[in-house]
Amino acid sequence: MKKLISMAMALTIAAASFVFTAADADANERYGKQKVVYHINYDGGQDDKKYRGAMRNIQNHINAVGAENMDIKVVLHGNGLGLLSQAKANEGLRGQVLELKGQNVAVHVCNNTLKGRKISYENDLFDVYAEDIVPSGVAELSHLQMQGYTYIKP
Repeated sequence: MKKLISMAMALTIAAASFVFTAADADANERYGKQKVVYHINYDGGQDDKKYRGAMRNIQNHINAVGAENMDIKVVLHGNGLGLLSQAKANEGLRGQVLELKGQNVAVHVCNNTLKGRKISYENDLFDVYAEDIVPSGVAELSHLQMQGYTYIKP
């Protein structure tokens, strides 16, 4: 009886592994390669729930399609820069930003917002470099859509 139960468990585990593998293959076939721009310009609030939710959306997208099949840009302007200012002091948010960047997610920061709000990207924002700055967040969104990027506003 024990042998029969052990065999049944082994078959169940093998079947479950096949289902997960088949689902992964189906996702690759279904979704293919994607170019996506995520638009963040809202205030995340004191507890950063909105920002963390947006980062989870992006990670879930990568998990479904596969990092190797994704070209993701995140455009931040206006209150959206709060994501990177809060990340300076918030370890959880900082970890999410670094995790996404480690999967080749590019972050574009609006220079108009930096100038208008007198924000220093070197001192006030987390992990932003000169090459991450774009002249205009909204113009960048349009530019990327013209290049075939799908627009998503989490």
